[in-house]
Amino acid sequence: MLPQLRVAHPTSDLERIVAMYREGLDLDELGHFRDHEGFDGVMLGVAGGPYHLEFTHRPGHPETTRPSAEALLVFYLPDPQEWHQRCEKMRRAGFLSVPPNNPYWARAGQTFEDPDGYRVVIHHSDWP
Repeated sequence: MLPQLRVAHPTSDLERIVAMYREGLDLDELGHFRDHEGFDGVMLGVAGGPYHLEFTHRPGHPETTRPSAEALLVFYLPDPQEWHQRCEKMRRAGFLSVPPNNPYWARAGQTFEDPDGYRVVIHHSDWP
């Protein structure tokens, strides 16, 4: 059995970030917690999927450190229509389209950034 992957990101605006990722990546809310040892959080993903994203917020402690431009989540979508639709959903959800730090990602992908500075690449290819 393969392990499941959780990618956790802190945010200063939990509600906004959760809405953006839910809409932009078509993810479901898998769970949430409130005031768990001082933190609030939401897990997004696809039920039964091998990964999920966790977004956390610690009230009274704003996030001020921006991640590196190389801190990426990369989603591979080989179907051209699905890739184009996903990129449009990311824009409509409020993600900014940004030039990638590494030019490799521009050759067959689109890079998006959320308000906290985390980046998502929607790559138009099969998983290598």
